[in-house]
Amino acid sequence: MAVIGAGYTGLSAALHLAERGREVVVLEAADIGARASGTNGGQVIPGVKHDPDTLERIFGHDDGSRLVATAAAGPDLVFELIAQHRIECDAVRTGWIQPAESDEALAELAGRVEQWRRRGAAVELLSREAVQRLTGSQHYRGGLLDRRGGTLQPLSYVRGLAAAALRVGARIFTESPALELTRSAHGWSIETPRGRVRAPLVIAATNAYTGPVCDALRRTVIPVPSFQVATAPIPTALRPQILPCGQAASDTRRLLRYFRVDGSGRLVLGSRGTFAQAPDVRSVQRHYRAVREIYPQLEGLPFEYHWGGLVAMTSDHLPHLHELAPGLLAGLGYNGRGVAMATMMGRLLARLALGVPAAELGFPVTAMRPVPLHALSGIAVRAAIQYLRLADAVERARRSP
Repeated sequence: MAVIGAGYTGLSAALHLAERGREVVVLEAADIGARASGTNGGQVIPGVKHDPDTLERIFGHDDGSRLVATAAAGPDLVFELIAQHRIECDAVRTGWIQPAESDEALAELAGRVEQWRRRGAAVELLSREAVQRLTGSQHYRGGLLDRRGGTLQPLSYVRGLAAAALRVGARIFTESPALELTRSAHGWSIETPRGRVRAPLVIAATNAYTGPVCDALRRTVIPVPSFQVATAPIPTALRPQILPCGQAASDTRRLLRYFRVDGSGRLVLGSRGTFAQAPDVRSVQRHYRAVREIYPQLEGLPFEYHWGGLVAMTSDHLPHLHELAPGLLAGLGYNGRGVAMATMMGRLLARLALGVPAAELGFPVTAMRPVPLHALSGIAVRAAIQYLRLADAVERARRSP
């Protein structure tokens, strides 16, 4: 079997297939972790963007409840793989915080908490004081704590998955982009600059970096830039104030800001970025201001790193699992929650490749639906980011005394 893409999805699929004794070749266009799986925010978040009740309305009670359970189990799978394969990636599982920017957002979070608690999840609503204690910020009105979540160092995690897959027999070829994918007499043929791979089954696991080799698949997602900055290590005197229990946070803004403290004691904060090859000065300064707004006590602490990558967004805000043709599978579109969901998607793809009926996966296998006017999506995304940024500013001004 062949896997195109060595991110979380592709490596999880390869690992699960190789553990079942299948011969697996993984083709990666760049190096391990050079793209989103190595450059994301490192937040391990349960579920998808939609709340559980919404998913059950969309898919029906039975299918929807199975999807909820599958997506909720993503962090369990991530931390199980880390423990099983002894992946050293600064993994911490003390929960995920969603702090509320407004009283209206806090009311919405209360409904989310109620839905998850009805399903037995360890999720709780936090007062303003509790959020201040857990984050060290006075910026928020309250929030949600989901104890199923956690954090990790994303590059170390993806490299650890690659090492685990290699140990159980998978073969991984980096700097080997798939240039052409065609049907062959015995399945599929993949042309690369370094040779040809023939396989009875192919998994496309390229997410936001899907190229013309799977052009129809490429047009089902919209790549959106995300950009992060990291401070110098937080001073010892301040460290007990900033996320002292190790949770990560993602707030309720329209252009949400996500942040955590990494294993070296740096505050890492991200939000939507720029389509430019390198971040412009304005984008960098906007992130710097966000850090100072949330944590004024860090004023004067220098910033040492910044980087970015692409997030694959879908029109329905859901991940997609497809059978593109007989023997050609794909999973993509994590909408900013790729650490847990992409790892889970890899296992789902492996199970489907091994012959598990689609009805037993706990996740829907759907037909591709290209985004209308996809060629104009870059322009639309730029306009949407500016609009949402303005809406957040108006909302912030409205709340100011």
